Amino acid sequence: MLQVFDKTNPALTKTSMTGRRVLFAFLLAASFVALSALMFVTLSPGGHTPLDFFILACFMVTLPWTIIGFWNAVIGLLVMRFSKDPVAAVCPIGAGDASQSISSSTALLSCIKDEDVDALETNLTAMASNLIRAGSGHNFTLYVLSDTSRDDTAQQEQQMAARLSARFSGQMDVVYRRRAVNTAFKAGNIEDFCERWGDRHEFAIVLDADSYMSASAIIDLVRRMEANPQIGILQSLVVGLPTDSAFARVFQFGMRLGMRSYTIGSAWWQGDCGPYWGHNAILRLKPFKEHCKLPILPGTGPLSGPVLSHDQVEAVLMRRAGYEVRVLPQESGSYEANPPHLLEFIRRDLRWCQGNLQYRKLLGLKGLKPVSRAQLVLAILMFLGSPAWIGFMVGAATLGMTTDYAPYRADTGAVLFFSVLTMVFAPKLATVADIIARADLRKAFGGPIRILLSVMAEIVYAAMLAPIMAVAHTVFMAGLAFGKSIGWGAQARGVARLPVMLVASKLWPQTLFGAAGLAWIVQQPIGLVWPVIPVAVGPLLATMLAVMTSTKTLGTLAIRSTLWRIPEETTPPAELLQLHLPALQKGKGAEFQPQDLQTAAAEPETAEAR
Repeated sequence: MLQVFDKTNPALTKTSMTGRRVLFAFLLAASFVALSALMFVTLSPGGHTPLDFFILACFMVTLPWTIIGFWNAVIGLLVMRFSKDPVAAVCPIGAGDASQSISSSTALLSCIKDEDVDALETNLTAMASNLIRAGSGHNFTLYVLSDTSRDDTAQQEQQMAARLSARFSGQMDVVYRRRAVNTAFKAGNIEDFCERWGDRHEFAIVLDADSYMSASAIIDLVRRMEANPQIGILQSLVVGLPTDSAFARVFQFGMRLGMRSYTIGSAWWQGDCGPYWGHNAILRLKPFKEHCKLPILPGTGPLSGPVLSHDQVEAVLMRRAGYEVRVLPQESGSYEANPPHLLEFIRRDLRWCQGNLQYRKLLGLKGLKPVSRAQLVLAILMFLGSPAWIGFMVGAATLGMTTDYAPYRADTGAVLFFSVLTMVFAPKLATVADIIARADLRKAFGGPIRILLSVMAEIVYAAMLAPIMAVAHTVFMAGLAFGKSIGWGAQARGVARLPVMLVASKLWPQTLFGAAGLAWIVQQPIGLVWPVIPVAVGPLLATMLAVMTSTKTLGTLAIRSTLWRIPEETTPPAELLQLHLPALQKGKGAEFQPQDLQTAAAEPETAEAR
């Protein structure tokens, strides 16, 4: 089986890809049955009561994503360690001829709503300048597609667009458009672009307001699309920008570890039915216009109307039309900024939650590929797992309080606990194993000791964050039944200390859940409950954690500690220095010199003067 990881193999045939998917489905099903059976046996003392079956049912709902993450990580690690070219092994498409200039026309779509215009201008200026410096500026048009609701912000956007247009006159066109009504949210914003200007370009690269892509990453995507006319969407692997937010720093370090093995593993079996994450990806415009228009969901209530989580739906529609959707799982200059504090992180997740739950009305779409339909189901289960997990924990605690005998078998319970724990953290551990095995990556992430300390701290952090998010999802989904909706408002980007009372008013359900959990834990033998202590401590301390990790002081201390370091901090790429990121100005990377900031900042003007 390992020979399919070798780049010397020809492009995968339909038969071999089917074999991969059958194997993955078997691993998923076998693991699901084994873990469910193990839980059934664990709950067997005293016979099985209705409460036991409730606990078992909740446990089973949480399993699919846990198992998929584990097998993606295992496969991803095998690919990373045994393939000569891991990217080619899972994304076997031509890279195009790097010696030739690109010939197509590509639109850069900056989709914005009530954003920090100064930060946006910095990013767009750097991206456009680098493309012009690379000799490809005339192949691109920058579209600033605004759904801004505030007139004063819109005026700043117009002034920014005018400055960009004047600066890049004759080198790259800049177009600004503000919609009076943001119908269908971001998907509607892009649809409006397609109707107005889509016929002018072969491709479009979709950018969020916090997106940044290097010129080489952008040009590489275009070259691959030119060389592979069967591809409709090509998604880049997006990583977090260096950040001065303590909350985002730890979170994105864990994401950086988990995403590489997970994405490589998932690409191995998803193949041409890959993901689209809605930004930092390139679209083939003609089929996108013809086949990816989103339906308006029937009915009333928050799960009806325009689709919020448009990206995965557009991906399955593109695949239905006969075009491939692939992810390029390499870290190559594609970045985003993560939410700077816990409240914004929750708000973003709840928007995804509402959008993903809308998919239940799309499961009956005709002509979808089996993998595409499974992706929609899994997207729903991603969030249904949260109330199921809450139900499992509450059910297990209730079982312990209402029985006079040991409610579960300790031997099988221990096996089950450590099996699930290993599966949950497998994507991160798999990437850590690959990093430790490679000298260049060990250095880039700060050395083995710093890596291991950072990983251990991040695992504790993640264990405390997970129940906070589960409570947020559960409360929100309960509100959906009564018409509560998250909508699509402006996103918080900057680092600023959150007011204590505001945080407390938002996170009181988590605090209540944590207090109840702690009250139960202190009544149990420590040897029985020590593994679930973070489940109570995280929510109980949610307000304090949210406030502390939102402060600039803790963010600076996190940077100075050199823990949770990412490669861009060890050796900052020149294109990132142009963004004047506080994290790079405060940091002291191994090869970073402060004068590099002035050099990089001057490069765009110097290049243009030449």
